[in-house]
Amino acid sequence: MGRISPSNILLLTFTLIAACAWAFPLYWAIVTSLKPEPEVVGSLSFWPKTFDISSYVFALFDTNLVRWYINSIGTSVLITGIVIMISMMCGYALSQLVFPGRKMLFLVVLASFMVPSQALVVSQFVLMHKFGMVNTWGGIILPQVIIPVVVIVYKQFFDSVPRELREAAKLDGCGEFQILFKLYLPLNWGITAALSIITFIMSWNNFLWPFLVTTSEEMMTVTVGITQVGDSFGVQYARDMAVAVMAAMPVAVAYLVFQRRVTQAIMLSSGIKG
Repeated sequence: MGRISPSNILLLTFTLIAACAWAFPLYWAIVTSLKPEPEVVGSLSFWPKTFDISSYVFALFDTNLVRWYINSIGTSVLITGIVIMISMMCGYALSQLVFPGRKMLFLVVLASFMVPSQALVVSQFVLMHKFGMVNTWGGIILPQVIIPVVVIVYKQFFDSVPRELREAAKLDGCGEFQILFKLYLPLNWGITAALSIITFIMSWNNFLWPFLVTTSEEMMTVTVGITQVGDSFGVQYARDMAVAVMAAMPVAVAYLVFQRRVTQAIMLSSGIKG
């Protein structure tokens, strides 16, 4: 109580207002999904007069939501695993190994930050089409497995590890892969977990590329599939909100459970030193 001051009260008030402004759309989506459709379009209320779960029944049994879940979970898990593996090995090579062109390769990785992913979608789509991977899991996954910021985060970590550890392991006869996976990996489980969570969330939420590369509802991810939910009688707001809430639920739960790791990953990626 002794620390209460006008500035603290003002900061707390602002924080509460910002939190309410952030949470209100989510609250409104949940409330709308629990209303009968006539109540949604007939009156403005912040609480359902009659609770109706028929919209969720529709989302589960009258759409391909389960299939979209499977596609999103499968592709997101594979993307996360490949990203972590490639980035870890690339970061280790840039940090610990000496080979011709290492500095140039590092500059290329840094320069890739300047290229937005949206600028590459045309060339990526043409490439996937030539490989016959349009409307396949491979077509969804491959263009998303290179994330430069993860490479840089791993490099920064490996730079901070004392080189004496690697030299001692080399004297014991360990190869580079043994040093990486048996020595360095146990030292960075926290960073790997944080980067895995944030990569999974990013791949789950990705809309543009899966939207471009999938042509059938059976291959769509959740973010793309919810745009296909419609009705011949016009917009059904309660149904659309129910599908959107169920689509967002896994990521929301993952964030709530692993929010400390997510925050750590964001701090790591935003605090990169040159």
